[in-house]
Amino acid sequence: MDDLEPSAAASSLELVGWRDPAVLTAAAFAAAAGFAQFGVTATLGDVAAAFGQDVPGGGVAAQVGMTATTLGTGLAVIRLAGLASMPVSSLADRFGRRRLMLGCTLAGLAITAAASQVTVFWAFVVVLAAARPLLTGANALAGVIAAEQTASRSRAAALALVGAAYSLGTGAISVLRGVAGETLGFRGVFALALVPLLLLSVLARHARETPRFHATPMTERRRLGAIPRHHLPRLLLVALLTAAVGLVIGPVFTYLFVYGERILGASAGQMAILVLVAGPTGLAGLLAGRLAADRAGRRGTATVAMILLGAGGIIAYSDGQAQLALGYLLAVFAAAAVIPSGGALDSEIFPTSIRATAAGWVAAAAVAGSVTGLAVFGILTDATGTFRAAAITVSLPAILLAGAYFWLPETRGMELEQSAPEPDR
Repeated sequence: MDDLEPSAAASSLELVGWRDPAVLTAAAFAAAAGFAQFGVTATLGDVAAAFGQDVPGGGVAAQVGMTATTLGTGLAVIRLAGLASMPVSSLADRFGRRRLMLGCTLAGLAITAAASQVTVFWAFVVVLAAARPLLTGANALAGVIAAEQTASRSRAAALALVGAAYSLGTGAISVLRGVAGETLGFRGVFALALVPLLLLSVLARHARETPRFHATPMTERRRLGAIPRHHLPRLLLVALLTAAVGLVIGPVFTYLFVYGERILGASAGQMAILVLVAGPTGLAGLLAGRLAADRAGRRGTATVAMILLGAGGIIAYSDGQAQLALGYLLAVFAAAAVIPSGGALDSEIFPTSIRATAAGWVAAAAVAGSVTGLAVFGILTDATGTFRAAAITVSLPAILLAGAYFWLPETRGMELEQSAPEPDR
């Protein structure tokens, strides 16, 4: 790779490689966020059965335990609460990335564990909705920390590591549910959030503030959520692309267990195996995305990954276990490849003084896309009696919008001080 020479500003900072303890610690917090957030997806069928009622007839509602609209609305409320992650992330531009990441993760895990004691569906939704912005914000800040701790040559790898850790957390909760689901029940699965809560309380001492945050004068940090006008076009475009990704990931990944077990008749063990296979598939996507982002460029890699993501979403819900496995794994590969390419680009086009705020807006866009996807997916499934039309509807926008990445500047090989200098530098 032909990296540019580091800028003088970057050379004066104590930057580290992607395997440094500071980056590894951020990745551990991302893993905990994934572990807590994916619990509702992994146990969705059990949640529907526990809180639902017998529904007459032979439609989707009878098979699942409650209507797809009710289930989708509940999931949408939980996801919608993630919009509040924007002010959470924006606070990190004032008070530091480390402090906010630690507080949000630990509080989010504690609230998630409390959901195991709730006995009413909508109360269950409200409790998880309270945890969602904290966990979403913590994951966004883990990416900001990884980007700001590293030089250009290590940045995509650091973001890939954080993405891999988040995926590992989601995979861990899925496997636990598959292996010990009947023993634990969905309440036991949520109570397991106490385990990473205790572990991270010890690991927190290894987290440290980024040198770029320390090097940015307080006078350059703006009011909560504010983005300078000349950065708004970039932010709006990135938000649109991120929302399109969320439009696919939200419903396609969330309805995986309900569709596989309740509609196609797959066992919990079979679904656990699929999730296990998705682990190395996602890792392959992260590695491919990282290599392509550093060698071919951020924009082209993200574009191809988005097209594959949309195609995977369509294939997954094409009425067959083989199609489900193929489409899901393709979507997992593509979603993972977006992380180091699109994630690096998102970090590299905004200056340090507003980077966490921008990350919060981007995370909110992902939430908006996911919520829209969940709502549309549930409504169309009930209306058509099939998951296929809904999957096509939410997946096509990602394919059609993917090329818009080329409206952003290419930042491969550039330090953050070069690709996004502070206004007075």
